[in-house]
Amino acid sequence: MNQAISNVLSNLKGDRWIWLIVILLSVLSLLAVYSATGTLAYKHEKSNESYLVKHMAMIIGGIALMYISHRLDYRWYAGISKILMVITIPLLMYTLVFGNHVNDASRWIAIPGTGLTFQTSDLAKLALITYLARTLSRKQENIKDVKQSFIPIMGAVCLVFVLIAWANLSTALMLFGVSILLLIMGRVSVKQIAVVCVAGVMLLAGIMMLGPRRHMYITRIQTFMHPDKADKDKSFQSDHSKIAIATGGVLGKGPGNSTERNYLPHPYSDFIYATIVEEYGLLGGFMLVGIYLFLLYRCIKIVTKAPKAFGALLAAGLSFSLTIQAFANMAVAVGLGPVTGVPLPLVSMGGTSILFTSIAFGIILSVSRDIDEPKKVVVGEIREVA
Repeated sequence: MNQAISNVLSNLKGDRWIWLIVILLSVLSLLAVYSATGTLAYKHEKSNESYLVKHMAMIIGGIALMYISHRLDYRWYAGISKILMVITIPLLMYTLVFGNHVNDASRWIAIPGTGLTFQTSDLAKLALITYLARTLSRKQENIKDVKQSFIPIMGAVCLVFVLIAWANLSTALMLFGVSILLLIMGRVSVKQIAVVCVAGVMLLAGIMMLGPRRHMYITRIQTFMHPDKADKDKSFQSDHSKIAIATGGVLGKGPGNSTERNYLPHPYSDFIYATIVEEYGLLGGFMLVGIYLFLLYRCIKIVTKAPKAFGALLAAGLSFSLTIQAFANMAVAVGLGPVTGVPLPLVSMGGTSILFTSIAFGIILSVSRDIDEPKKVVVGEIREVA
């Protein structure tokens, strides 16, 4: 047993600081989720430990996927991205029509025989980012060409944006922002990027006016802009999140001593940052912000050192996606943005979202591993990307 563990540890490659970040976030996640699921356990007549065990199993599964994906040469993800896009588009369409409906949104599909639900936007984020990294790196010689480069790129971005935004606008907006950053890094012309932005704004306006959740979007924006005029039931979540943060003080109430977890609808996922600040204080809150900032710093170093355009774009897209999502979640908790329902990466309780987040970390580690251990490329698809 010890020998097997030693073999696994010896095969851990890539940026060691990112591995440390993953461990820190996982430990903090276990502590926070165990504390925040008390009301949920009482409501469903279960024990806190049952949710903790399930969450721990997801984290262990995520780390296993991270290990596997970081051992795979990142150039293989160029070929995989085409398969992912072929799978993702029909899945997003299927989810909109046949997915589980919650609050006028169809975001999940059930995985037969497992009792788990799968949020297809998690797969879509990974698919679009890898596809854009591949396409931008392969078309650098004719990146300004409208027919060969711009139309395929714009089509993929806008199609995925619409399919996600119809039920999950916040995730779609963040993914759209990451896509624009990748287009800038990929040397797409300013005019073409402007066209993509205009198309995105038009699609956004159409969804906000015609989408099934249009009334909720307007209500959330109005509640955020004018909290003093909003109905108490509309600002319930944000109000109790602010109370949790305000009463946490500098050092917090201590692990497991949160009181607002009994009032917040989702203290273990959407508002887990508020629970953490209440229990660990501003010190714990700033520490978590620092961890994500340090993650972004390490990823930027990987991007600047990556020898190939595909690796740089891939690491940049995934790292931007993770950190933007993290800061969006924390911004909502402290009242700097309207309620979105975006989880905190690797910290919030979740199922398949943890697994896909872990795969994203593994791919970033694969790129960093290539920096430390350059290898000869011997396979056709890998040679083309390199």
